[in-house]
Amino acid sequence: MLTASQLTSLQAILPVDRIHLDANMCKRYGQDWTRYTTPQAAAIVFPVSIEEVQALVRWANVAGVGIVPSGGRTGLSGGAVAAQGEVVVSLERMNRIDGFDPLARTVRCQAGVITAALQQFATDNGLYYPVDFASSGSSQIGGNIATNAGGIRVVRYGMTREWVAGLTVVTGSGEVLECNLGLAKNNTGYDFRHLFIGSEGTLGLVVEATMRLTDPPPATTVLLLALPRLEDIMAVFHAFRSALTLQAFEFFSDLALTHVLAAEHATAPLAERQPFYVLLELEAPTPDAEEQALQQFSRCMEQGWVVDGVMAQSQQQAKALWCLREGISAAITPFTPYKNDISVLVSQLPAFVARLQALLTRDYPDFEVLWYGHIGDGNLHINVLKPLDWALADFRHACEQVNTQVFALVAEFVGSMSAEHGVGLLKRDYLAVTRSAADIALMRGVKAVFDPNGIMNPGKLLA
Repeated sequence: MLTASQLTSLQAILPVDRIHLDANMCKRYGQDWTRYTTPQAAAIVFPVSIEEVQALVRWANVAGVGIVPSGGRTGLSGGAVAAQGEVVVSLERMNRIDGFDPLARTVRCQAGVITAALQQFATDNGLYYPVDFASSGSSQIGGNIATNAGGIRVVRYGMTREWVAGLTVVTGSGEVLECNLGLAKNNTGYDFRHLFIGSEGTLGLVVEATMRLTDPPPATTVLLLALPRLEDIMAVFHAFRSALTLQAFEFFSDLALTHVLAAEHATAPLAERQPFYVLLELEAPTPDAEEQALQQFSRCMEQGWVVDGVMAQSQQQAKALWCLREGISAAITPFTPYKNDISVLVSQLPAFVARLQALLTRDYPDFEVLWYGHIGDGNLHINVLKPLDWALADFRHACEQVNTQVFALVAEFVGSMSAEHGVGLLKRDYLAVTRSAADIALMRGVKAVFDPNGIMNPGKLLA
């Protein structure tokens, strides 16, 4: 809770109608999609300019108050949780798109721009913004940058980092930095842009970004394939990737499909259920591309890797197939899933998956374990669903017990314990699984430079 003097000085920066202290607002804006920490925000503030953000950061340094940046709050690692009386800085009212440069194919966005709005802006101007995920209708560009968001098209277009040409940031000490100026070439020393991408708000606040756009993709074809064995997924991936250009290669388990069908009151897309499914989207610029896709499908059937499948015959059918994958997270939210978001090199996936599947079968015998992910880029999402009769604290404790073994396996395969959701609060204590002691020491040193008083998203990423 803010003191009277802190509140008075805060009201000198923002009008009272953009400072909210009521419990409902503090709860709503003080948490993300994780539900393992009770939010305890002191206030929610809504700046509308870079100058106001800068004034807020300087106020926080003087007042000794922590700041938690808030975008769409769709994160899954507790990175946007305010649990220690921090002030949440929501950037949702800084949502302007301008500065479009058709020659450079870049556009300037404020941090609160919704991802889908940038996608639509690109489409309206004959271009394409390719970073996409299920939460694109609510996630914000600032949050995407702070977490280096990935999503369903990384296999073709890479992570958010690839599309950031420049950043305006307010550091933890209240300085405004222009990083890279939107230039295609700028070899003038350290590129601070890349420090802020993926920094989870621990160094400062992203307030504006210059984003790259590209050509729209050609026509695509969407297929859903049914597989009896998880270990064959990468053989299917190789078969299609060697013959065609993949836009996306996603997988999910039959348990995931069951929850989506129940939530959507829908019927199964194939006559017989199988343990695993692959959803892939292929570029089909010419009429023979679909024929090539069918040839690869036949090859996979002959090898026994695939036992059934369907190819979308319309945009509506393609959208319906995608809903089976993109609806998973929302469908399982009522079960308070404990999530692990891990990755290894694609070449290591078959061996890794075999070991991981055996481990989960052995150590989670009483839980429903649901698999899905962007397996074409080596990323697996493992979701353990909370039984209705378990207390949340007991469930989290049980899940954390097996983390040691799961992450030891990740370390053995030289992978990442957080592929795209970030470290945040939930994975903070496991950072050493992926980063060395020297790495972590340097990360602390970087934070001390940009955020000397430790006010920026305290307790996240680094303990």
